[in-house]
Amino acid sequence: MTIQKLNRRTFLQGTGIALALPWFESFAAKNSQGNVPKRFVSIYHPDGVGLPLKEDPAWKDWSWFPQGGEKDFRLSKVLDVLEPLRQDITIYSGLSHPTARNVHGHSNADQYLTGAPVGGFGPYKNSISLDQVYADVIGEETRYSSLVLSTNGGTGAPRGSHTQSFNHQGRAIPAMSKPKQIFDSLFVIQGKDARDKLARTKSSLDYLISSTRAMKKKLSAHDRQTLEQYLDSVRDTEIKLVKAQKWIDEPMPKVDGSQLNLDVDPKQARLYLQTMYELMYLAFVNDSTRAITYQMGRENGEGPHDLLAQSVGFPNAHSLTHDVKKPGGWKNLGLYNRFQAEEFGRFVQKLKDTPEVNGEGNMLDNTFAMHGSASSSFHLSRNYPIISAGGAKLGFKNGRYLKFGKGNEDNQAGAGQTSDAVFKGDVTVEEEPLAHLYVNILQRLGVVTDEFAGYKGGLRGV
Repeated sequence: MTIQKLNRRTFLQGTGIALALPWFESFAAKNSQGNVPKRFVSIYHPDGVGLPLKEDPAWKDWSWFPQGGEKDFRLSKVLDVLEPLRQDITIYSGLSHPTARNVHGHSNADQYLTGAPVGGFGPYKNSISLDQVYADVIGEETRYSSLVLSTNGGTGAPRGSHTQSFNHQGRAIPAMSKPKQIFDSLFVIQGKDARDKLARTKSSLDYLISSTRAMKKKLSAHDRQTLEQYLDSVRDTEIKLVKAQKWIDEPMPKVDGSQLNLDVDPKQARLYLQTMYELMYLAFVNDSTRAITYQMGRENGEGPHDLLAQSVGFPNAHSLTHDVKKPGGWKNLGLYNRFQAEEFGRFVQKLKDTPEVNGEGNMLDNTFAMHGSASSSFHLSRNYPIISAGGAKLGFKNGRYLKFGKGNEDNQAGAGQTSDAVFKGDVTVEEEPLAHLYVNILQRLGVVTDEFAGYKGGLRGV
């Protein structure tokens, strides 16, 4: 490797294996791409969240939305795992896509990042997703214009998408789901000989460590520490993905969804999700991409995503939304939503703990991380539960609970529902188009636009 050519796209090379490097301050002045990266990541979870009625004893502890005002809000037990990040997050209510408000929640995930009128039946045509609009602008700066991930993988079917990303023609972009495949795409393995050697070794890094010796002499003390931490993180992720891969490849067990499966080992399901988050983190650290989507699960139907509920002791996730009327049902769904928030928070904290090398602040300051669903309570395609984190240096002010629209200030419209029939009900409250928030996001990521999905202008106060 030629040290003089070291920049954001530099790779350690060794025995057919290449490892993308993080950004070093020692070479920042020589780097023609001197601007701090602006990053976007969207995490989607299916099946909505728990919204018991205000008079239900479960409301105080297990309703997903906070209680209170913009800054004096109280997080319930569902989201209190994010309390340490309170000043780094914003929670939104009263947002949805107008074209999907009467679409059943089993068919609404396709339009979460597009806002397209795909409908619940009949002819199907989608449009470009938010991440791909940004990828079109920033994609030339990175090795991958975007990273598209999901637990299920592939594209799925219309109105049953396995991916959140759609191109200019509205075609679904296949998502990667296997941790090993993602790892190999980020830390390139080239040629059959390299693959054979890697199969016989404990870690691909064993071939690369020696390549860092000459480099270290050119690095500052801070950069040497950065390199060591980065290599340790990659090695740790590589070890974890072996177990995570085993979990994703296991066939779906036949279980009774109404009963706890006490024989389930929750570590593997949780480990899979943590590994996916670590791969996203590493993709940002080595600047392989600046746009990532991850669909935690598809709407409607069995699949590996349904087993993520093993992490909190349940056999599958989807049945939790149908069992809220049973004793402890709201709590059970709340515990699963809590698990989702906890792992998102772990990812956010990791970004916050990682300083930006070529600029002030940390990686979270320059990253807009979004976590949400296209359903609120019981597959109702309204009042999307959305959390954002970071973006302080992009212009986002956090530590807030923002309520939009009128007539649903306590988020009780559709709450307490235990039947799918609610999705056919009349829209009795006023909500803002989610596309307006997407305009805010694109503008602060540097995209010159005042419109998304046919809606002009951003949201007030964001």
